Order: sequence, then C-alpha cells, then structure tokens
Amino acid sequence: MNEIQLKYGCNPNQKPSRIYMADGSDLPVTVLNGKPGYINFLDAFNGWQLVKELKAATGLPAATSFKHVSPAGAAVGLPLTDTLAKIYWVDDLGELSPLACAYARARGADRMSSFGDFIALSDVCDADTARLIKREVSDGVIAPGYTDEAMELLMAKKKGNYNIIQIDENYVPAEIETKQVYGVSFEQGRNELDINGDLLSNIVTENKDIPEEALIDLKISLITLKYTQSNSVCYVKGGQAIGIGAGQQSRIHCTRLAGQKADNWYLRQSPQVLSLQFVDGLGRANRDNAIDVYIGDEYEDVLREGEWQNIFKVKPPVFTREEKKAWLAGNTDVTLGSDAFFPFSDNIERAHKSGVKYIAQPGGSVRDDLVIECANKYNMAMVFTGIRLFHH
Repeated sequence: MNEIQLKYGCNPNQKPSRIYMADGSDLPVTVLNGKPGYINFLDAFNGWQLVKELKAATGLPAATSFKHVSPAGAAVGLPLTDTLAKIYWVDDLGELSPLACAYARARGADRMSSFGDFIALSDVCDADTARLIKREVSDGVIAPGYTDEAMELLMAKKKGNYNIIQIDENYVPAEIETKQVYGVSFEQGRNELDINGDLLSNIVTENKDIPEEALIDLKISLITLKYTQSNSVCYVKGGQAIGIGAGQQSRIHCTRLAGQKADNWYLRQSPQVLSLQFVDGLGRANRDNAIDVYIGDEYEDVLREGEWQNIFKVKPPVFTREEKKAWLAGNTDVTLGSDAFFPFSDNIERAHKSGVKYIAQPGGSVRDDLVIECANKYNMAMVFTGIRLFHH
C-alpha cells in the first residue's frame, strides 16, 4: 500500500488528507488497528526515528512519549528504582521488562505533558509494555512489532479503537526530503548526523572529566533534541530526559522551561510528595494534577479554599519554598544538551540551579568565553559539538 487516507489534517477543516509515497512504492508502515490521524503520524515518524537512534547509540531498548511533534519524554530501558516506580505509578506491576522500563521513564518524566501521547518503541512491544500502555491515556503506538499477548492487550484499549502501527525497521528513507509551505516546495538533505563519542570529544572547560554514564546521558539529550521542535534544550539524568523545553523563541526560556520540568521531576521524589495520601478512587491523571498543584506556589490557595478534601485523605502541610530549595539541592550530576549555542551565560546560571554538571552545545557564540567562564565557576564540564540540531 502506498497511500493511507486520513480523516483530516492538523484540524478538522483541513481536508482532504493522506500520507503516501510519492515514488509509488509501499509505505513503510502498516496500521494494525485504529485510524491514526495526520498529527498521529507526524508524532509516530519523529518518535520512531528518535528511539531507533537512541537504541543504536546506547545498545538499550528505548521509548519516547510524543505530543504535538515534540517529545514530552525519552528514555532507555534501565531498571527503575523503587522511588521512580512509585512516582511513575507502576510500583504495582512488579518487575518490568527493559522496554517497559524505558516507556515508564519516558511517560513518567513529565506526566502532565505526556497525557494523551503517541508512543514510539525501539523494540517489539511485549506484554509488560502493553500492560503499562493500556492503563494510560494515549492516542497510539508505533513499534517494529508486537507479541500476540501485547496485541490482545492493546486491542482492548479505547473500546477496540486504539491506534497500533507497525513500522518496517529496515526501511531507509530517501536522502532528500521535501515538504510544502504555502504552495512552495522545500527540499533539504535528511539530517543523518550520527550522535557518537567523537561529537563529544571537544571539552572546552577546565573540568574535562565526563564519566561514561554522563556521556550516555549527553547522547540521549542530543538525540532527543534532534527530533524536538526548536529552539530546544533537554535535561537528562540516569538514562532519561527529565525536562524538555521545546519550541521557544528565546534560548533562556527553553532553559527555564526545561529546568522547571526537571525540578518538578525531582520534587516528585521528595518525602513530602511520597507521603501524600490520596482519596480512594482518584485516578492517576488527577493525582498527577494534584501533585503539580502541591509542589507549585498556588497550593496555599487550595488549602485556604478547602479544596484539599476532594483530593487528599489527610490535609498535607505546605511544602515551603525553603524545603523545596533544600530538596532540589540534592539533584546533582544532571546533563544538559542544547540544539544551538548559548548566547549568554544566564543559561548556565539557570542550568546550575537544576543540578547540571555536564553540558553539550554547538558553541560559536561571540560570548563563548563568558559562557565557558560561567561553567568553570561551577566546575561544570562542557563540550562544544560544533553541530547545530534545529528541527522544524
């Protein structure tokens, strides 16, 4: 099949809509279930490229959670700690497969943004991963294959209408890619940049010690950025993105947005959050919303208005700014990637507040010396890749 008709394009008024192969060849995907839409396929194809490259770079199964053509999370299949399993709401599922761990991490880093995601998996979807997907609010999944048990689980989702796409993992796209904007055709060579160790060899700071774990995290950050709408930065720790700032016009706003998400990820692991007692029957999405309010500055308003009784069994104490600051000080050895150079040292200052120790960025700013000086002030190790990663 070289064409799939879609219900509509980005919006219901944009008709007709389809995906097709201009050269008449067969599409590299098969829709096994459901009816994926225009944005679903954009998320699916971008997500598939991301996880395929993550696995090639790390040797580990990979997963990503995509929303509106940018990843909300991306991760490789490292085992979960008890704390991570609890904050990702998977502590009741027992020991998970590496692929399921990858998706739990990708989904769990920014659960607010991942709500209603499109999933991409680097490996054949197994039952553990399908069981996890089945209980989350999601639009669909793309993978190179599915076990029989996984298909049975996923087919029961959304009253049998869940979008399940299988992709040919051996498919190689054309070297030149094209698209149209306002009736004008654009053409460019595909971004086939290989994110490898050589790209991370130019360490420009006084601190030149980047351990192997941090090198893996830096690769994850750069590969994630390669498929994130620019401008973008990505914070990574322990094999997973913990904060992605996408589509901002200002570099510092990317850094602040992603840094706040990284802070929220770490605050979720605090004793104050782990001890929260939710009312019976409160769903995972509502718990996520409640935690977001609890760790935010508006929680005192919730207490004053008495709304806590609809959320918690016991009224939690205010998580004070001083307590949050003290807890966040424990988040260290974080890596940070940027898809373009940092024009000012304010980005480094903000990154430092979220525990960043290792940085990869292209370099090339007229103020590189000031950026390096700021990184040296905090004993960070910073790499200049010499390569920009804009994605639009």
